[in-house]
Amino acid sequence: MIKSIKNKNREIFAIGHPSLVVLSMAFCLLSFISSAQVTSSIDTTKIRIGEQITYKIQVETDTTDLVVFPEGQTFLPLEMIESYKVDTTKNKAKFQLIKTYGLTQFDSGSYVIPKQKIVVGTKTFFTDSLKVEVNTVAVDTTKQNLYDIKPLIEVDKASSDWWKYALVGLLIAALAGVLLYWLIWRKKPLTEEEEIALLPPYDRAKLALKTLDESNYLQKEELKDYYSELTFIIRKYLDEKVYDRALESTTDELISRLNLLNDANQIELNVEDINNIETILKRADLVKFAKSAPDIELAKIDRNTIDIEIDQVRDALPELTEEQKLLNKQYEEEQVRKKRTEKILLTVAASILIMIATYVGFGLKYGFKYVADSIVGSDTKELLESEWIQSDYGIPPITIATPVVLERVEIKRDSLDKTKSSMFTFGDFASPLYINLNTTKFSEDNETELDPLAVTERQIKTFEDNGAQNIIVKRKQFITPNAAEGLKVYGTGSFPTSVAGEFKPIEYAIFVFTAKGVMQQITLVWDNQDEYTTQTITRIIDSIELIKVEEE
Repeated sequence: MIKSIKNKNREIFAIGHPSLVVLSMAFCLLSFISSAQVTSSIDTTKIRIGEQITYKIQVETDTTDLVVFPEGQTFLPLEMIESYKVDTTKNKAKFQLIKTYGLTQFDSGSYVIPKQKIVVGTKTFFTDSLKVEVNTVAVDTTKQNLYDIKPLIEVDKASSDWWKYALVGLLIAALAGVLLYWLIWRKKPLTEEEEIALLPPYDRAKLALKTLDESNYLQKEELKDYYSELTFIIRKYLDEKVYDRALESTTDELISRLNLLNDANQIELNVEDINNIETILKRADLVKFAKSAPDIELAKIDRNTIDIEIDQVRDALPELTEEQKLLNKQYEEEQVRKKRTEKILLTVAASILIMIATYVGFGLKYGFKYVADSIVGSDTKELLESEWIQSDYGIPPITIATPVVLERVEIKRDSLDKTKSSMFTFGDFASPLYINLNTTKFSEDNETELDPLAVTERQIKTFEDNGAQNIIVKRKQFITPNAAEGLKVYGTGSFPTSVAGEFKPIEYAIFVFTAKGVMQQITLVWDNQDEYTTQTITRIIDSIELIKVEEE
């Protein structure tokens, strides 16, 4: 019986007989006398870029042994593209297991498949390392002409979601505008009381008499309320047109004022009209304060008398002069301007309150600094929230995600220098964020020892040459998400600004990875006082990946 068990990094084959009792009794004896043979092979030692190599591991062992084959990307620098099932055959008391893998490489050169670890029972075996040549694809130039590399061209920046935020802002502004219009600027329909208040004093007095007629005071013999309403109508009219204290004056005071105005020719009322008004006012005082009860018919006569006297007062008033009419018109216009000013001030105050409430609401949810930077604008915030690009830079490639595409920098070298370098950058030391990627491939005859510490020391010397001060240096191992190991040198310092004698605090990180003939370096310098730049750096560092090249 054969059972396949897979874990994260190995494929395990448990081989045993149906009788577990027999197996357990014989296991100890067999473990001493069992033997195993492990061999490996490839179907070819030369391929073209992208072609597949068939790699086989053959194990011949006893039926009781447990066999663990390698799984995962253990064949780097070659890439495993497929792992096939184990082929098992039985030869007398032994099993022959054949595990097959499909490997490839997408870059030309000479590569070595590293030794592979196989566990058989309690013993560990290693296969031989195998060398493979990966050749480029030959191009027939007689059929296809060769052309120069086309120059770089500018392309439009990928669209972002800014329009969504703008649309939300416009919708909020439109909603606020509609609300303000509805509550402040809309011409509201007038209530009955407001329509009456807009009538001229004479029309209001006449309408009040008509309303009094429609009441049931006389039917219920409520003479006190009836005379109170009646005298209020005449007093109110006189207050607005003749004497502005008619409502608060006593009857004697009001009649005395009417006689005085009549004598001064300011009104043209005759003595009989004044006497009629005095008689009704004094009768009303007796009804209200002395509990007098005049006849209902007399009350009706008094109502008609007041109606007549209102007409008499209107006719007795002198006509307005042109100057008075102009003053009244100016007064009305001033009132209109006053109301418009009040509406404007109310609108401004309401708008400010709405903006403050919106700012506080979003500030509590997202943070006040974030909201303020969203309104005012922040280059580092826009950089963090832009559409990020994950790309490969250099050969062998460094995979990294950045908010912008890094720009290639041409490196001039001496004609005798056989090293190949590629550099990609963004920003400079004066920017809030500086990124530099550098890959150097040394020639095969170059015997220079690749020293990561020396590389980082040269980079720090570059910082100092550019005016950096108070540089603190720390070192530790760095492992990428795909398990590539390197050196991280990091710390803080200060760089000069555009203002003479002024420095800004910075933080830096230098990552160095070395392999056979290859040196890869990533340098990051940023303003550690800016939280958006700090978040950007964290995201960049978390995205760093590169192919781990195994040395032979």
